[in-house]
Order: sequence, then C-alpha cells, then structure tokens
Amino acid sequence: MAAIARFAALGVATTAEGAGGSGLVAGSFLRSVPGARAAGRARTALCGPADNLAAHRLLETIQAGEVVVLVPSEPRPVAVIGELMTLQAQVRGAAAVLVDGPVRDSDELAGLGIAVWARSYEPAGPGKGVPGQVDVPVTVGGVRIEPGDVVVLDGDGAAVVPQARVAEVLAAAEERAAWEAEIRRRLAAGEATVDVLGLRRAPAM
Repeated sequence: MAAIARFAALGVATTAEGAGGSGLVAGSFLRSVPGARAAGRARTALCGPADNLAAHRLLETIQAGEVVVLVPSEPRPVAVIGELMTLQAQVRGAAAVLVDGPVRDSDELAGLGIAVWARSYEPAGPGKGVPGQVDVPVTVGGVRIEPGDVVVLDGDGAAVVPQARVAEVLAAAEERAAWEAEIRRRLAAGEATVDVLGLRRAPAM
C-alpha cells in the first residue's frame, strides 16, 4: 500500500507521463476538498439509472486505502452519493471517491476528511431499487477501470494505472519527477526553457 500511496504525491500528469501518456480520464471533475490528492486501488460499482443501491452494497465492503469508483449506467441529473455515504467511506478508510456523475451536499462534503471527485452537483436524490453491479469493470472518461487498478486523483482530474503495470509506471513516474525537479532547479536559476529542454535550433538556411 505504501507504494500505491506514492502515486498521490506524483499526481495525475506525472503518473500519465510514466505510463507513456495512457490512462488519462477525459473530462473535468469538481473536487470537494481544495488541494486534495489521492491514490488507491479501485473498487467499482455500476449503478442503475438514477439509482445508487450498488453504491450502498459496495461501501459495506470497502477496505482502507481503496478508491470508491461509482459509475451510473445512464447519465441523469440525480446525485449518486452525498454527505452520509461519503462519511461511511471515510470511516472505513477509503482514500477517495470518484463519481462519473453528480453528487450532492457540496458544502458538507467540503468539510469531510475525504475528497470526492464528481462531474457535477445535483440536489435530487437517487432511488434504491436497482441492484446494479459491484466490483466489475467500468469505463470512465474513455478509460477502462478494473477492480484493483490504481486510480490517481488531483486537481487535474484522474489517471488509471492497470494492476499489471503498477511497478513499471511507478518507477517511470518517479524518474520523470526527478527529471522535473532538475528542470525546476535550472529554471529557478534563470535558465530558459529553450535551453533546458534543448529546443534551441539554428536558423534554417
């Protein structure tokens, strides 16, 4: 788990660079807690239309350090979760919540110790009559997320690292972070990006 947590410090962009540009979730998210960053293994729920029974079933089994990933089967202007369910996730030690749809209770969510990434805020609540599916592959922003994949979240959005690539991508992302630290040092010393990045070219003849 310690290795997975290192992705949070690296962040979405650097993780994606380490993955060769793959795994970036398309579209923007609202982040309930400003400045929050998180990473953890995905636990997924595919919820029925305007329903969140699957999310309730998933939360009962969440383990510490996992990222709750909730995906509505159809887009509806109905919140998938709010303050109470998010509190449950926090108490069970979840690292974060990612919702490919609306949530509600934005003011209350901002005061919790766990961050939620969601597409929008909607006050309307969901039904609880469609079983949905728990711990199944889902697709968010064009990226397939399987249970156990690593989800990285920060102000840029989300990135996903498949289970089989975690060690490889982590090593490459940390190498990228070290390179960026050196670039940062040189820029702070007054150098120009065209020199630091080798972009200066002789004029064409």
